[in-house]
Order: sequence, then C-alpha cells, then structure tokens
Amino acid sequence: MMTNRHSKPQSNGTARIPHVHEHHLLNIKEAAAYTGLSVHTIYTMVSQRRIPYLKVGRLTKFDRTLLDKWLRDHTVLPMSRMMSRTS
Repeated sequence: MMTNRHSKPQSNGTARIPHVHEHHLLNIKEAAAYTGLSVHTIYTMVSQRRIPYLKVGRLTKFDRTLLDKWLRDHTVLPMSRMMSRTS
C-alpha cells in the first residue's frame, strides 16, 4: 500500500487525509487562517518581505514553525505596573 508522506496510517492500515494543522507548509489561505490575517494582508506582507515565506517553484508557502516564531517575535506584551509607575 502506498501512502502520502503526510498521511498517517490508521489502526486498520489505511491512510487518512491529514488535517491542515498537520501540514508543515501552509498555502496563502491556510497561513491567513492560521495567523488570523486576511489573504490580502498576507499577500501584501509577502510582497514587502515582512513575513517569513518560501517559494516552491511559483507557489508561495509558509513554514508553520517560522510563522509561530514570527508571531512570538511580533507580540507586544503589556507594560508591568512597576515600569509604568517609574515613568
């Protein structure tokens, strides 16, 4: 039996279709849904090289691990109460 490299065999030996979050690479629509941004915003950020992406031929793909890091790096944390008192 041949299986897709992203498919995981079920207990009965048949392959199942992977869920979007099991993919390592996401397409534009999946990246938009994953980040909560619009498809238009993703396209704009790609054209401005403001979001990590890779090209597979003419396709634009997003590595989920890199998106997670990018989201963490761009998270603005609230100021602590102590910091705001010293200002």
